[in-house]
Amino acid sequence: MESPSLIGDGRGLYKIHILGNSVEQSTLAARLSLILGIPHISLDQLFWEPNWKAASEDEFRAKIRAAMEQSPNGWIIDGNYQRHGATVAQEQATDVIWLDPPLMLYFPRILVRTLLRLTGVLPPCSPGCPESLKGVFFNRDSILLRCLTQHRVNRQRGESRMKEIGVGVGSQLENRKMRRLGGWGNDLETWVKSIKDMVQEK
Repeated sequence: MESPSLIGDGRGLYKIHILGNSVEQSTLAARLSLILGIPHISLDQLFWEPNWKAASEDEFRAKIRAAMEQSPNGWIIDGNYQRHGATVAQEQATDVIWLDPPLMLYFPRILVRTLLRLTGVLPPCSPGCPESLKGVFFNRDSILLRCLTQHRVNRQRGESRMKEIGVGVGSQLENRKMRRLGGWGNDLETWVKSIKDMVQEK
């Protein structure tokens, strides 16, 4: 039997966590927010305070819980931050969407987005956290460097998680809620279309 595009709680409520190697996380979250009519919560904006001050793990977890509690009719959270406490979002999610496109597809997009933020064309990832030349090109915490060095690590982490909670494949039979969307974009667009069709059929 083919699994539904979104699992939900069985009563039409969806709590979705989008993560992975992709600049499309926030874009997809915004698209799904419009389609499903539920709020989009950005982990970037919960984690980063003005002047790039990082929230502590306890603060971050508390912010995530508060944001979820303020959206009892469902939510869409985008971002990774698993090592900083964002596992609380994954635990509460009815659906986990893992975006896993090729590095050659998403790295140029991240580069363009970063340059647009650097020049002020696009807003920063979190209020009060503007990009700088030093931060982008001369910092070991640069998002560009992280993309190149963490791509394989993040993919291995995703593959490991899929073995546990992957839809149709996970070892945790009662908790199969994660699906992988890879490739060059066709899988993602096909899946989004299926969500639109699902909503229209209701």
